[in-house]
Amino acid sequence: MELDGAARHPPKRRVPAAAPRMADPHPLFDDTSAAGGGGTHPGRGYGVPPASASSSSPYPPPASFLGEPVSSLAVAYGTSLANQGRDIVDRNLDRFIPVGRLKYYFAVDTVYVGRKLGLLIFPFVHQDWQVRYQQDAPVAPRFDVNAPDLYIPAMAFITYILVAGLALGTQNRFSPDSLGLQASSALAWLIVEVLAVLLSLYLVTVNTDLTTIDLLAFAGYKYVGMIIGLISGLLFGRTGYYVVLSWCCLSIFVFMIRTLRLKLLSEAAAEGVLVRGAKNQLRMYLTMAIAAAQPLFMYWLTYHLLR
Repeated sequence: MELDGAARHPPKRRVPAAAPRMADPHPLFDDTSAAGGGGTHPGRGYGVPPASASSSSPYPPPASFLGEPVSSLAVAYGTSLANQGRDIVDRNLDRFIPVGRLKYYFAVDTVYVGRKLGLLIFPFVHQDWQVRYQQDAPVAPRFDVNAPDLYIPAMAFITYILVAGLALGTQNRFSPDSLGLQASSALAWLIVEVLAVLLSLYLVTVNTDLTTIDLLAFAGYKYVGMIIGLISGLLFGRTGYYVVLSWCCLSIFVFMIRTLRLKLLSEAAAEGVLVRGAKNQLRMYLTMAIAAAQPLFMYWLTYHLLR
């Protein structure tokens, strides 16, 4: 029985493990068995699918031939629309607000500002009030102290609002609403003044080179005296306010008379020759009225700030 069992089940022979083969330093073909994962060979429907032809093709996909012209056309169309809109805005803006002209009124420097402020406070010793011209155009304000500017009126208006808020705060009367009301009322009176002067010039039929911006500049110079009067009132009380404001009112009156008479009167009167006539009399009255209105506005816009 043992022999029969041994015959039926012969002993298993142990096969020795094969030694690892050394990698060939110069293989004839690359081993792609690992590329498919799990020993599968590519190309038989197993493993990682082959890469798309579009990723390795040197030519762009068909959709790009349609996308690039459409995007370029859209960019060009948008640029043309933007340029047309900018041209329309520039034309309409220059019609109502001459931006190029405004640059002239802000062409100032520190020396001009100092001399102009001195002229507004002490106009009595100034002799030459003529505006200088170069090639039929007035020179920039930084080269002529008699030329009107918008820098000083704009800065003076903002400073006036700040000083008004300070005056109200020292009396425990400050509030954002009161400060906004003060700013809006001052701006409204300034616009009303300029419109009234324009209407008067139209009714008197005065041919002058004064523009609306010139009138706005001349009307804004009074804020310098208003600031000085308010600061004096804060430092020295009501007496200091009245004394300093009276001086500033007289100064702005003389300044406006000597400046506007060269603009509103005829050339003969500007040269110092008295010309009698109804039209020149009206021009003189208009000049006096514009100059006399400045002290009234200065007092009206400041007296209620000091109590």
